[in-house]
Amino acid sequence: MRVRPTRHGSRARTRIRPKHADATTGFVTAIDRGRYTCLVDGTEVVAMKARELGRKGVAVCDRVALVGEVGGGPDALARIVRVEPRASVLRRTADDTDPIERVIVANADQLVIVTALADPQPRARLIDRCLVAAYDAGLHPLLCLTKADLAPAEQLLEIYRPLGVDYVVTRRGGDLDDLRGQLAGRMSVLVGHSGVGKSTLVNALVPTAERVTGQVNPVTGRGRHVSASAVALELPGGGWVIDTPGVRSFGLAHVDLARVIHAFPDLEAGTEECPRGCTHDEPECALDAWVAAGQADPARLASLRRLLATRERHEGD
Repeated sequence: MRVRPTRHGSRARTRIRPKHADATTGFVTAIDRGRYTCLVDGTEVVAMKARELGRKGVAVCDRVALVGEVGGGPDALARIVRVEPRASVLRRTADDTDPIERVIVANADQLVIVTALADPQPRARLIDRCLVAAYDAGLHPLLCLTKADLAPAEQLLEIYRPLGVDYVVTRRGGDLDDLRGQLAGRMSVLVGHSGVGKSTLVNALVPTAERVTGQVNPVTGRGRHVSASAVALELPGGGWVIDTPGVRSFGLAHVDLARVIHAFPDLEAGTEECPRGCTHDEPECALDAWVAAGQADPARLASLRRLLATRERHEGD
């Protein structure tokens, strides 16, 4: 009688996993079809996820532990055995009902919301949604308005001035000194619609980037996706910039809107008298009395409520 070999061999399974105490630290700069480009002491190393990571995801700008062929080379392939704790995570969902979160980038400290002033036209709803995501993730928001040679910036800036959001305005062929100053020494992720000029900015900031740029469709007014995945690039003057694919929606299903108030310290103190579960846009909200007593600017409260309401509206409205 022939005995068939067991499917998993004769070795007993164990829950004990190696600790990989001697693993090398790497920094993920790009992801392409299951292969992760990691920077190890200035050398690019290609790696894959180890089986023990299971379904744990790896994102651009993650700090990871690597074993195996960590010296780099054309045929070398290392293994990612551990993802180090993240300082921040920027996420989005496909829409406000989608339970699946998509991690855009890890460990960033600044969200640069890139918006063209024309060609394509600015969409305030997407800006609002990105601001909510930035506040929820604990990122510093920066509004970057491009193509100022085609349209003035003042009308759009007037909307966001009460929020106190930092901003820079750029034009085609103009200098980027103000933007460079805002990016220096920071880990900045660029987010915006296709065609607003993210990759053009990155190519100007990092001359060796060679990011592909696209044109705006003259019929639909929308840009064409040219960046297929996020990539982190080191800035010549220090810091990192992460170019991301253009987005047409920014779902906030993962966001606890109660956390957004933390970005408004002048208003947060006035919520102490709010009823439990207050959404800050209902008749019993204590913020109305707080503002009426002169404790905060009414424009700030109006801006907060606009941001809180944006989850109930589509960004294309």
